[in-house]
Amino acid sequence: MNTAGDIYMEGKVKESELIGKVHSAVYHQCRHWGYAAPADVLVDVGVLPRQKYEDWRFGKEQYLEAVCTCKLKQLLFIMKQIRSYAKKTNLKPSFCYYKRWGVEKKQGRKAVIPSASVKAEIRRLKKHMRCIM
Repeated sequence: MNTAGDIYMEGKVKESELIGKVHSAVYHQCRHWGYAAPADVLVDVGVLPRQKYEDWRFGKEQYLEAVCTCKLKQLLFIMKQIRSYAKKTNLKPSFCYYKRWGVEKKQGRKAVIPSASVKAEIRRLKKHMRCIM
């Protein structure tokens, strides 16, 4: 059986289905919030459980990639699809700073570590996309 082109998340998903899910998630977030954040897209697509996302934001998990239900290669594919949709629909990127939740103000908020990788490709993926509508 040829499994080329399949993405493994909670089950086996074809790349074409995943592309549709990613583009739909970005579209709906832009329509609802006015922007689309990669972490929210990952939650909507189903590769990042909401509880694990909250654990990461509260600092219980060090890296976002560690709590996703797919491999880094599949995460990069999803991020590439987010970028391709953003380019196709003329969305503007802007910097996104994920602050840790549950920290008192007098201590100051600490940044959540967004990625285990230091590649420029990964850092670029941590951007918001502002909608032009």
